Amino acid sequence: MINKSPVGDPPPPPAVRARGLRVRRGAAQVLKGLDFTVERGSVTGLLGPSGCGKTTLMRAVVGAQARVTGDLRVLGAPAGSAALRHRLGYVTQAPSVYLDLTVRQNLDYYAAVLGIPRAERARAVAGALGDVDLTSHADALAARLSGGQRSRVSLAVALLGTPELLVLDEPTVGLDPVLRRDLWALFHRLAAERGATLLISSHVMDEADRCQRLLLMRDGRLLAEGAPAELRERTGAGSVEEAFLRLVDADRARESENGESENGEGDR
Repeated sequence: MINKSPVGDPPPPPAVRARGLRVRRGAAQVLKGLDFTVERGSVTGLLGPSGCGKTTLMRAVVGAQARVTGDLRVLGAPAGSAALRHRLGYVTQAPSVYLDLTVRQNLDYYAAVLGIPRAERARAVAGALGDVDLTSHADALAARLSGGQRSRVSLAVALLGTPELLVLDEPTVGLDPVLRRDLWALFHRLAAERGATLLISSHVMDEADRCQRLLLMRDGRLLAEGAPAELRERTGAGSVEEAFLRLVDADRARESENGESENGEGDR
């Protein structure tokens, strides 16, 4: 098990803690002062429409994003610290595989990059293949796999070395319903059995109820965070999608009021 402290020791810091997190791209501000916490051992969903800043936020968490300001701590260390490299697993939207290698060769290569000793690589590779149900395709060329299978190879790479934090950028896009269900079951097993923390982005609201906690984003800002049931209760909605839409409507109303006030029309 990961992340278990001896009795009497202080609890470990959160998996992710952001305070005043901002990212600029040129003249545009992509992330606009985010404050949030991702607790260890949780399956946290990062939901919002395409273009709202989810990928930028994930890149900031794994230390791959430029022009980040504010305080961002990952597993107790500043985001991007060299000490975090072997403690994180990151899956991008585009599968990161070499098409001229087999699935097993891809994983063996990344295991070497991660510094897994040669004597332990075969076991680590076999374990990751089993986790994503690709054992039967281990010796197939990546070029001959479907898009969903390549995505699973990328996930298997991220699982090498049993990372404490997995950051997954829309890992279920384009997958059939059965495989999506199986991957979500895997995500919860990783949290429950290994103590791993998972931060998973999606723009598909029906995946929200598969998460223990949610971060709902719009236009570079955090609209709300909490368990799905809490967000439904807070907004009086019957689903997370409806809750999100109500939060968006309230946010737009505030924007309109602020705009009128700034133009001298709101204080009548």
